[in-house]
Amino acid sequence: MIDVDKLTQQQAESELKRLAEEIAKADNAYYQNDAPYLTDAEYDDLKHYNAAIEEKFPQLVRKDSPSLRVGAKVQSKFNKIEHRFPMLSLGDVFSIEEVADFVTSVKRFLNTADDIDFMAEPKIDGLSFSARYENGKFVSGATRGDGIVGEDITANLRTIPQLPLQLPSGVPEILEIRGEVYMAKRDFLALNERTLQQGKKPFANPRNAAAGSLRQLDPRITAERKLSLWAYTWGEVSAPQWRTQGEFFQKLQEWGFPVNPLNKMCHSLRDMEENFAQMAVNRAGLPYDIDGIVYKVNSIALQERLGFLTRTPRWAIAHKFPAQQALTRINDIRIQVGRTGALTPVADLEPVNVGGVIVSHATLHNEDEIRRKDFRIGDMVVIQRAGDVIPQVVEVKKEYRSATSEPFVFPTKCPECGAHAMREEGTAAWYCTGGLTCPAQAKEHLRHFVSKEAFDIAGLGITVIEEFFDDGTIKNPVDIFTLEERNGSMEERDLFSVADDKGLHIEKRYGWGKVLLNRLFRAIDERRIISLPRFIFALGIPRVGAATAQMLAKHYGSFDALQNDMINKETAKLVAIDGIGAVMAQDMVEFFGEEHNQKVIADLRQYVTVEDYVDDAINNSPLSGKIIVFTGTLEQMTRAEAKALAQKLGAKVAGSVSSHTDLVVVGADAGSKAKKAAELGIKILAETEFLQMIEQK
Repeated sequence: MIDVDKLTQQQAESELKRLAEEIAKADNAYYQNDAPYLTDAEYDDLKHYNAAIEEKFPQLVRKDSPSLRVGAKVQSKFNKIEHRFPMLSLGDVFSIEEVADFVTSVKRFLNTADDIDFMAEPKIDGLSFSARYENGKFVSGATRGDGIVGEDITANLRTIPQLPLQLPSGVPEILEIRGEVYMAKRDFLALNERTLQQGKKPFANPRNAAAGSLRQLDPRITAERKLSLWAYTWGEVSAPQWRTQGEFFQKLQEWGFPVNPLNKMCHSLRDMEENFAQMAVNRAGLPYDIDGIVYKVNSIALQERLGFLTRTPRWAIAHKFPAQQALTRINDIRIQVGRTGALTPVADLEPVNVGGVIVSHATLHNEDEIRRKDFRIGDMVVIQRAGDVIPQVVEVKKEYRSATSEPFVFPTKCPECGAHAMREEGTAAWYCTGGLTCPAQAKEHLRHFVSKEAFDIAGLGITVIEEFFDDGTIKNPVDIFTLEERNGSMEERDLFSVADDKGLHIEKRYGWGKVLLNRLFRAIDERRIISLPRFIFALGIPRVGAATAQMLAKHYGSFDALQNDMINKETAKLVAIDGIGAVMAQDMVEFFGEEHNQKVIADLRQYVTVEDYVDDAINNSPLSGKIIVFTGTLEQMTRAEAKALAQKLGAKVAGSVSSHTDLVVVGADAGSKAKKAAELGIKILAETEFLQMIEQK
């Protein structure tokens, strides 16, 4: 935005055109579609900028200026109702200094120095309505619309139980009651939960939910949404029976309308300031959402003398809470376990509206942040949400703290699995050492376990892992290698006729089938023998990447040697390895020291063979990574000697020929294996050719 004082007349004209279009677009999103794309603060900034330009260049005020209209035009899907008296909006202020200016302007207009009574009313964040009664009977209901013409919501308004449909005798012949329809926080959260279960986009806040619910074409949907309302003013009245705002509220209660019990009379600016501060504290604990306090001159006679400006009354103002901050209570502090095992403290808050979004949780970052700001359960705190970032707790209001409050103690055990939590020196984060069995980390560990540098199981990608994890088919690495056994028979049959059938029968699930499932089973079988570096990496030990796993495999030679040293806490041997420091060594000892991890590793090794380490130089041999089958009678070595030699050179020796076989070595009297290899086009070598390849004779 250009500084108003620096605007030329041509620039001002251009800016006013842009602002009129932008605010009209925002109004349409807010009032018509119940889907605002601007925050309250951003919208208010546009309006204030427009007003400032018009004040400097009054000759440039446009016919479509935002200062000359209220709300948005009526949706064509609703019938129209013209208001007998316009439903105007209120001016907004954001500081006690601006409230003081408002009080001063009222006194100046009335030419009095005496204190004036103001009625302070919580500003409900909902949708304005007007309900018309004739001879005590409810006859029509309307939204504010553009202030002159509203939408006919008679049928929908009738579904709200708090709205009386028949008034007692003695009411004015014509009586138009106005107020705000809202959705209680509890009902809002329940509605969003149902919406998410249906796979739909949830509402951002109660105001959007209330507006969307009240403006349904089908009143039955409105009735299901559990809307509520407060009454607080009037429109057309044939014979008013009150002299003050306070007396009007008494009449409303007598006639059966809900009146907010937090409405309060203020006799001075100090009363108004104290009431606003108290409501800011109480705001989060209210069962409904408010976004400020409305102050109205209490005397109706004075209201009539003060009259109206172009679109707002001189006798009322809305003092709004800061748009991007709110005061609320920490109901609990819980520890959230991330995918990597990091323990993050999260504050469970009394739900509060911050920048147009209901916030019920906020990160507390880490243990040091909790200690530095002294966050405690039960504290009143300031929540901040700038733009679309994650809400943060920025300040504790210690003046509201209970005398029995106690500091928060960070846990030393994982809340998900009970495993030991550790925090390394010089860092702020705590980590769960549960690893393989921590449910919060399990899915991520499974993804890691089958990744390219780990077991690399074809057909077990991220999507399949998530599907199997979510439905309980695979919960830990061991489940992968028992999958075929647990699946049951692949025969086509009526499962419901076999009472004792407990198989998974994945082939019958959508998107699977016999062929695809058999392919997965073969891929799993081919990974039942794995190299030591891959196995170490697959375990997901904190800080142990592929390069470190290779280093550890080369140093220890076998998994048993590595595991024994870790269980015996031989950290000195680890630190002696070039590239491994004390922190990593401690991580490894902690990982192997957990009984949970020991059990998973033991169970896993019942189904998987971990090969001893083969030196890098040998890994570069022509056989490295090849799958070899020996068949027939060898002359220069036994079958067992040939197998041991091949494995030493990095090959995997299989007992049968398949499409995954790389090489078949044939001796005398080779049989069906040689024939099948020829049919599949697999390379076939005689014993002498094999020895020449590896330069061993």
